[in-house]
Amino acid sequence: MNAPAVSLDLAPALVVLPGPRAAVADASGDWALRAPDARDLFERGSVLLAHSAMTARRLAVPAPPRNPRIFDALELFAFVRPARFCAPSAAGLAQALGLPEPKGAPAQAAALREACKVLLAELATAPEPSREEALAVAETLARAGWSWGAAVVGALRSAPVGNMFRSSGLDVWSRLTEWEADAPPGEAGSRPIDPVAAAERLKVLLAQAGLSEARPAQAEFAAEAAFAFLPREREGEPRMMLAEAGTGVGKTLGYLAPASLWAEANGPSVWVSTYTRALQRQIERESQAIYPDPKVRAKKAVVRKGRENYLCLLNFQDATNAAQLGNGDLVGLGLAARWARVSRDGDMTGGDFPAWLPTLFHIAPAAQASAANLVDRRGECIHAGCAHYRSCFVEKAIRGSRRADIVIANHALVLTQAAFDGARAARGSKADGETSLLKRIVFDEGHHLFDAADSAFSAQLSGAEAAELRRWIRGPEGRGRRGRGLEARLMEVLGDYEDAQRALHDATRGAAALPGEGWSGRIAPPNGEVNPIGPIEAFLVAVLEQLRARSAGSDIGMECAARPALDLVRETAREAAAAIAKIEAPLLALARQLEDVLDDQAGTLQPSDRARIEGALRGLDRRARMTLPAWRSMLRAIDEDSEDDPDFVDWFDATFLYGRVVDAACRRHWVDPTEPLTNAVIAPAHGVLVTSATLADPTLDDPFALAEMRTGAARLPERPKTLKLASPFDYASQARALVVTDVSRDDARQVAAAMRELFLAAGGGGLGLFTAIRRLKAVHERIAAPLADKGLALYAQHVDPLEVGALVDIFRAEEDSCLLGTDAVRDGVDVPGRSLRLLVFDRAPWPRPDILHKARRARFGGKNYDDAVARGRIAQAFGRLIRRADDKGVFVMLDAASPTRLFSGLPAGVEIQRVSLVEAIETVAGFLNPAPSAGQA
Repeated sequence: MNAPAVSLDLAPALVVLPGPRAAVADASGDWALRAPDARDLFERGSVLLAHSAMTARRLAVPAPPRNPRIFDALELFAFVRPARFCAPSAAGLAQALGLPEPKGAPAQAAALREACKVLLAELATAPEPSREEALAVAETLARAGWSWGAAVVGALRSAPVGNMFRSSGLDVWSRLTEWEADAPPGEAGSRPIDPVAAAERLKVLLAQAGLSEARPAQAEFAAEAAFAFLPREREGEPRMMLAEAGTGVGKTLGYLAPASLWAEANGPSVWVSTYTRALQRQIERESQAIYPDPKVRAKKAVVRKGRENYLCLLNFQDATNAAQLGNGDLVGLGLAARWARVSRDGDMTGGDFPAWLPTLFHIAPAAQASAANLVDRRGECIHAGCAHYRSCFVEKAIRGSRRADIVIANHALVLTQAAFDGARAARGSKADGETSLLKRIVFDEGHHLFDAADSAFSAQLSGAEAAELRRWIRGPEGRGRRGRGLEARLMEVLGDYEDAQRALHDATRGAAALPGEGWSGRIAPPNGEVNPIGPIEAFLVAVLEQLRARSAGSDIGMECAARPALDLVRETAREAAAAIAKIEAPLLALARQLEDVLDDQAGTLQPSDRARIEGALRGLDRRARMTLPAWRSMLRAIDEDSEDDPDFVDWFDATFLYGRVVDAACRRHWVDPTEPLTNAVIAPAHGVLVTSATLADPTLDDPFALAEMRTGAARLPERPKTLKLASPFDYASQARALVVTDVSRDDARQVAAAMRELFLAAGGGGLGLFTAIRRLKAVHERIAAPLADKGLALYAQHVDPLEVGALVDIFRAEEDSCLLGTDAVRDGVDVPGRSLRLLVFDRAPWPRPDILHKARRARFGGKNYDDAVARGRIAQAFGRLIRRADDKGVFVMLDAASPTRLFSGLPAGVEIQRVSLVEAIETVAGFLNPAPSAGQA
């Protein structure tokens, strides 16, 4: 249907803060509405707002279906400025458009109207990428009932239009540039980098970035980091360096200086690996100092992530075709098409894809609207068999990384890919993986390297993982959902290879033993009557029996040691292992047959068929030669009930959702994951720099001893070079650190009241950190409305319908908002300025005493290991508080039992004060707001 031509001036603007009040602005001015009136307006009238799902949550009403009378300003922004940043709120829109920050709901409501006028005027003047293409998409969306359709089409037709598209404009895959193949770059050289030259390069980079002269600590960092770029002298002994650089030293440009010099002299690349996707983009932005020209930077500094992060054009085409037939949200996909057309690299997680855009899709069930369905999460890529192979974003990124000077990756990609490439090389496969290029590596956020290795080199047999393997082999099995099993991906290229076809048939038949559709309801049904189908589901049912017998459980799940196992567990483990062997054997046979096809037809095989076979072999390697053997090994150990392997921890766990079991798993982790980390990544490299703001432990006689253990450096023949540089900030005058002594951390009311009053005393800009989601939600429920009554918006992870990055974007954009989060926020927030001026911990962040941690505590120092983990988390959180020389901030711990030793990792000049809550409130108000506001007078 066509969207009604409702005038923007006639639609009231609605901004809802958490609590009982909302603000509405119309042509005659602003006024306040109570929540019932705002709900009536939202559900029945024409309304202008920012983020309909967030507004619905604030008003405690269901998220609306696609409604031509709801004008979401974020949808307009996504159309007019695709692939451009905007925090998903009225204040964020104003900031993105260069308008003054609106303070309070009425001002935000007025700013919404102004922002939309600016966007429509911009669209009329300079549409991207062309007026004709934008108009084709707009008219398609208008016919689909998009509320902005009439206004957008009118703006685009306000100037002459050239030859119109004959398509809907959504077929962006047909207009993307294709990648071109290049000759192999060859081996990297070994020319050393002189420390003086590195320091000089830093000066050049700072000048190109428009910054002042290098700070002494930054210059020292750049010069000393050149050590990691010296030639190694013996195989297995890289030049390894551990460098702690306090907040404000400027370590990113500090290591990019010698890294860029080395890449220019030796090539093809230095890999920079960090922990979070957001930091990947931050590093890419800082590389602008090296490569000011965006076109040059796109080739020289390439961001690399796993395949599951990039838009799959085939998935997008399928989704778009379905939506045009009425099965999907055509408007949401149209906005995604606008983004894909101008995206730098098709990165949907942390790139230029708005994190809030999928939450604006309107599809039932809602899960189908997520970005996850537009990427390849299941390993179903058909590579050269895909019609969009030459335009594929992933293939572009992989090829770009092979020739880039700087490859900006993340720990998860580097370590999992290294494990995969190492396993292939050990079996004699060609060493053509990306990690064969890992000669020089910088691990930024190096304090997370241990945890990243733990994840990369672990194994788990769960219902979800086993069901995913079944789908990878057998396809969607007639459920009407898109998917391609092995047969669909390979039959065209197997030809007359009967042995290969037989192996494929046997693998497909064997995969029927894996959990199928509805498996979760069968192993843990609400009525308690289990009905497992197949040996894997039967094993998971037995695992749950052992968990119920031996685990006290909690609100998030259960766990227990795998051994000694119940007789039922041992019996079902034996049957499950036999079933897995019947899948593994034919998959291995299929892999060998495909390798024979490559050999036998080396001179005649079409390039597209070769690429499809090589892609299938990568998937088979990962599953038949890594995943399935690991599962069989775990099951065999359970069946034999053998002694615990001192190098591994095996345990069972169950995951809860809304109070019921949704999955069960058998897990195996290394006690010390730096063993495989060293073997797969560190030792084969020529030079490794591990850096962080919190790498050393000042309580140890050797501050870097724990860091050496947790990075794999302790496993090398020679000790690494170490460097410790203090932050240049004056923490004595810029920061305060308080421990509140009269709040009971176990009383949610007391914690909520304390956090509320501290946030009010700071006038906003508060970040509350929690060690449990349940306590976060309890505090949010109690303080959202009181803060809203004082004009302070409160956002919360696991409460608001946005992912962490989008919530942090709002928090950064709105100077006086507050945010509640868990460790994901602690690790990912980078908010300089007054937007973050108060940080409150609900309790000391001790590590959770689960089975895995207990094994590591026994191995790595007992109580001292617990202290080191908690101390590192506190230091990392504190480091988020002061990001610039003019920042001021207060750190508050609401856990009176927190020992003073946990704060020894804080920067010099920070003194812990133990105070009452009243004293803490007075300190926060006086330190952050020396001139009291009228409300505090």
